[in-house]
Amino acid sequence: QVQLVESGGGSVQPGGSLRLSCAASGFTLDRYTIGWFRQAPGKEREGVSCISSSVGSTYYADSVKGRFTMSRDKNMVYLQMNSLKPEDTGVYYCARSRWYPSTSARQIDYWGQGTQVTVSS
Repeated sequence: QVQLVESGGGSVQPGGSLRLSCAASGFTLDRYTIGWFRQAPGKEREGVSCISSSVGSTYYADSVKGRFTMSRDKNMVYLQMNSLKPEDTGVYYCARSRWYPSTSARQIDYWGQGTQVTVSS
């Protein structure tokens, strides 16, 4: 069955970096768009970044552009997060979609369980 398992979250000071990983199984990774979403307490889940099927084009939300980099390798997807800010705090989810770009939770057919990222001094 389709599974997405995130790892790499943690606590970091402002300006720090984290690398999130998503292990995909049960489907062929490069045939789908894979996205990273995040959800802060009391807020809706928002699309942060996604990578398209085949070619691997990437999309970034304006709030993370220039700081986050998404990549894909075999059955793994990564999100390198640099220059982290307190407003980047939230639970980060890896997600599968048939659409590119995928910026809405309504476009997602499978979700990972999420990994917590906390940016605080």
